[in-house]
Amino acid sequence: MGALLAGAAVLVLATGGADSGSYRVRATFDSAANVIAGEDVKVAGVKVGTVEGLSVTRDNKAAVTLRIDDPGFRDFRADATCTIRPQSLIGEKFVDCTPTQPRAAGSAPPPPLRVIAHGRPGAGARMLPLARTSSPVDPDLITDIARRPERERLAIILNELGTGLAGRGDELRQVIRRANPALEQTDRVLAILAGQNRTLTRLARDGEQALHPLARDRRHVAGAIEHIAQSATGAAERRRALRQVLDGLPGLLRELPPTMERLERVAEQGTPALDDLAAAAPGINQATVGLRPLAQQATPWFQSAARLARNERSAVVATRPAVDAVAKVGADAGPTLGDLSKALSSFRDTGGIENFMDLAYNATGALNGYDSAGHYVRSALVVSTCVGMAVQVGGSSCNAHFLDQQDGSGQARAARAPLLDYLLGR
Repeated sequence: MGALLAGAAVLVLATGGADSGSYRVRATFDSAANVIAGEDVKVAGVKVGTVEGLSVTRDNKAAVTLRIDDPGFRDFRADATCTIRPQSLIGEKFVDCTPTQPRAAGSAPPPPLRVIAHGRPGAGARMLPLARTSSPVDPDLITDIARRPERERLAIILNELGTGLAGRGDELRQVIRRANPALEQTDRVLAILAGQNRTLTRLARDGEQALHPLARDRRHVAGAIEHIAQSATGAAERRRALRQVLDGLPGLLRELPPTMERLERVAEQGTPALDDLAAAAPGINQATVGLRPLAQQATPWFQSAARLARNERSAVVATRPAVDAVAKVGADAGPTLGDLSKALSSFRDTGGIENFMDLAYNATGALNGYDSAGHYVRSALVVSTCVGMAVQVGGSSCNAHFLDQQDGSGQARAARAPLLDYLLGR
């Protein structure tokens, strides 16, 4: 009776608008009583579309066309489900759908819903079969059974139909399940629990083992919870500093991708070296193992060296005064060494080394002679006042330069000049 009333309502409220650019799902229900065009279509409580139209199928089922407006939910799969739920207390309904069931990460998703072929009712929409939908019985229909004369009428119907239903228990069970989604979901839950009984048993056993230490150390657990609460309180007190840290997080995130790219390039460039190292690893391991005898032989020597170091520690400490004295002498000799450095630098920069070598070479050549009798030294003894050169002191006849004397000293100066020029390399 309820199905006939729902079918009549569907015929009155059916619409046929079409929008080729939208995503539509044609869902088949046992009953769509109080569902009208324009009602919401929701997924997990969020509106994603509206009921576009209703119609009656050939087997007297309600066909509800759902227009999905949110692009994020335009992917209904073969395991999708839809049910009709009350929108408010005044009897309005909405359609609650699940585009696909949760599945393990990495598992292949079910295929999309089949598209209805051209020329058939609802062409272009996705077909959601009756097995994937449910329409609950309204509470007012249940309460009406308790009133007269409905309860007598129901008794008559059950008595008259009892014989016919006696051989159709499976069909009656399917009707009851579709009439009450809670029963269907309960059967699903029980089936899942039956398939996971081993897992549940292991979970209970492992849970007991895990909770037993916690129960034994419940004081420590309580202390940990108190510390966590204190930490949360401290974090709340420093929320401004945390906010500053979070404000700087976007910059860090912007720098993170190029940094990771550089690390990836470094890893790619370091792969050949790591491959070579992996190839050389057996040899390195063998060499390391071969060092073990050497380490065993060297251990006594290092132990002896350690004992010697402990014994000589006092001797090293005793040398400290001598080292301090040497350091003091070095500090005192600093100015002298500085002047000596300047003198030697000047001697080097002005060509003093070359001139000294020239002097030594030329002086040797000037003094060394060779004849038929052998080597001899060229020398002459000149006896004169100040030996031809004198320093003028008071009234003395000596002066500090070569004199150009007319009484024969000019000849001596003239004789010495070539010798000086030769010695100086001029």
